[in-house]
Amino acid sequence: MAEVEIATIARATPATLIGAGKVDELKALCQVIGPEVVVVNAAVSPVQQRNLEKAWGAKVLDRTALILEIFGERAKTREGRLQVELAHLTYQRSRLVRSWTHLERQRGGFGFLGGPGETQIETDRRLIGERIAKIKRELEEVKRTRGLHRQARKRVPYPVVALVGYTNAGKSTLFNRLTESEVLAKDMLFATLDPTMRGLKLPSGRRIILSDTVGFIADLPTQLVAAFRATLEEVLEADIILHVRDAAHDESEAQKADVLKVLHELDVHEDERSMVEVLNKIDLLEPDVRAAQIARNLAKGRMLTAKEVAVSALTGAGLDSLLEIIDRLLGNEERTMRLTLGVADGAGLAWAYNNGRVLERRETDRAIYLVIAGDPEIIDRFSAHFPGRLDIIEPDRRRCALSS
Repeated sequence: MAEVEIATIARATPATLIGAGKVDELKALCQVIGPEVVVVNAAVSPVQQRNLEKAWGAKVLDRTALILEIFGERAKTREGRLQVELAHLTYQRSRLVRSWTHLERQRGGFGFLGGPGETQIETDRRLIGERIAKIKRELEEVKRTRGLHRQARKRVPYPVVALVGYTNAGKSTLFNRLTESEVLAKDMLFATLDPTMRGLKLPSGRRIILSDTVGFIADLPTQLVAAFRATLEEVLEADIILHVRDAAHDESEAQKADVLKVLHELDVHEDERSMVEVLNKIDLLEPDVRAAQIARNLAKGRMLTAKEVAVSALTGAGLDSLLEIIDRLLGNEERTMRLTLGVADGAGLAWAYNNGRVLERRETDRAIYLVIAGDPEIIDRFSAHFPGRLDIIEPDRRRCALSS
């Protein structure tokens, strides 16, 4: 059983955050129901937390502590657990005083020595500081490994498309639907903490890597933005960002603003990046509204600048339009080239297939002719690998590339 109380405050009280009258009112309520934990949906200082716990006779968690508790339960991989522990230790370091209130912190010892409580707090701060430094070193190693993985993916030219969005917007359900995976997807906060990546084939035949990331939330604690930056680096490196929104949520616009705010803190700006708004959960909308959204998808499908699409990850509605938009955005900078290889050049043929997207292939007794698509970086790589054997094809020549 859970009780919810709303406290309206014009100005925060330094000692208890809320006014004395509300503290007494909640104290009486706590004496009746005897809660184990009281959650305050706000940032609470160590002093305020200690005073509220004394007044209410129950453990008090503020917003940050609650999010950390949830994160601690959800993290599965070693990286995720390290990130959670780093955020938790950073949060706890300023609250050590609460753990030692039973010791004599005010009484001085012999000579210049402090009281036993003060000594214990300093010891704990040192131990926590050492543990934080160790975790940061380990996360730097994780970051380096992830960077190596990204470099490896660049050698195999698969664009990265990252899913971002408010927690519980349906990112993992969409991820599973598109990639036929079985990533945990539940109706709960932060079901996904550890990044997951899978291959996906688009209608054009182009292959991409789809990345599922941690869900955002309003007023994300500073500790978590810093601690999870390594995870969110996949967003920083992505070729396209899919901003998944819960179209059926009453506060969908506010959630959008919260997500964009966190992205801005990560130096990701929608006007500088290829970002598509994916209005998810249209199956929960009224039938006429849902039909109108699908009609808009079809209309936008003819627009080269369309960057919004309505879908239902649960039913699959609208996903064809989403894949077409991704295909179109990835093709904006794509160039096409014709490569001529000798019939015995098996190594060159294998390299071409591993490093580019082969659109067409024709063989004669004397040569193998390939039409290959890729972004400018891939074109440069092919030019260096096959000097003098590459012909860049203009868009209106693609259809007759092999016949010419």
